[in-house]
Amino acid sequence: MLDRSYFEGLDSADPLAHLREAFALPEGLIYMDGNSLGPLPSHVPAAVERTVKEEWGRHLIRSWNERGWWGLAERVGERIAPLIGAPTGSVVVGDTTTVALYKAVSASRRLRPDRPVILTDTGNFPTDLYVLGSVAEQTGARVEAVPPEEVIDRIGPDVAVVSLTHVDYRTGRRHSIPEVDAAARDAGALVVWDLSHSVGAMDLDLSESDFAVGCGYKYLNGGPGAPAFLYVHPRHQSEFHNPISGWWGHVEPFAMEPVYRPASGAARTQTGTQSIVALAVLDAALDVFEGVDPRALRIKSERLVADFIRLVDERLPWFEVVTPRQASHRGSHVSLAHPQAGRIMAALIERGVVGDVRPPDLLRFGLAPAYQRHVEVWDAVEAVRGVMENDAWRHAPARSGPVT
Repeated sequence: MLDRSYFEGLDSADPLAHLREAFALPEGLIYMDGNSLGPLPSHVPAAVERTVKEEWGRHLIRSWNERGWWGLAERVGERIAPLIGAPTGSVVVGDTTTVALYKAVSASRRLRPDRPVILTDTGNFPTDLYVLGSVAEQTGARVEAVPPEEVIDRIGPDVAVVSLTHVDYRTGRRHSIPEVDAAARDAGALVVWDLSHSVGAMDLDLSESDFAVGCGYKYLNGGPGAPAFLYVHPRHQSEFHNPISGWWGHVEPFAMEPVYRPASGAARTQTGTQSIVALAVLDAALDVFEGVDPRALRIKSERLVADFIRLVDERLPWFEVVTPRQASHRGSHVSLAHPQAGRIMAALIERGVVGDVRPPDLLRFGLAPAYQRHVEVWDAVEAVRGVMENDAWRHAPARSGPVT
């Protein structure tokens, strides 16, 4: 049986423990919702103030040249590249995840025009499914969704694009990037990965992958609505057709030419003027990961998740663990099933343990290795046990607002 001293010992030996100091987390709060919105890094407000007051306020339009605003989207992309195992010059930041996904899937479909199927899985994130439907409608393709475990077997000569979320937003189940990529290559298909629930919490290797997108506001802690990134493998960059042509993707934007000529490399994926303030926030937030080995993040993530699941097994008989038991099959959050998930989470939040729920019956606990303490796993599970033993959840609202 585990006890609190076990977790205190893990914290004492944690090589990433110092990263916690970089975050402005409220005292006494156990925050396990970083898989939806990462917390504020302490130094970000100063970076925002500098961008707004000094760069925008004093230097005004000169900041595009003198303060490096121009090219910031590409420089921030270069900082994300090591976190996803991508080569230099292959990642650009901008737009939202939804728009980035639309660009990547549209470009992929164009590269395989004679293949009618866009393949995904039934557990994919809803906005991803919406985007795939739009691309299919616009390009004369059809979307086919199969259970996650059937994806690899379904990849065949009629599949143009395989579009998957690496880590399932509900259950925490994850696909094997090398296995899916290999199956797609053998069949002549392309793959677009959504890494929103992966990057910043696990080590990734996209060196053989075609395309990927991901958001900046979950484990990367870039703030609500932070810009997304788009990765294009160098082998596809010269033939990447941006479906939303705009001046930032032009080879010479200030030539003001009436005809579009795409830039070289991943820069051609850009469309319109970027939000410099949002980019500055994400750029500053990424300082947390400077010099951090992504493998160290994953090792800690695996320990956090494994111990959380073990404690649930030992101390929370009211719940079913739906997250895979095998570390290689899961991401960095734990999902528990209970018919009163909404009320239970509301009661936990009242007690300073913040997770979230996904309908109809899942409680999610995101375990972010950059700032999560091991002892918080014990304390969170003890809080859940108290809520259940005392029936505190019965007095909590089923839903506290539009965002769950």
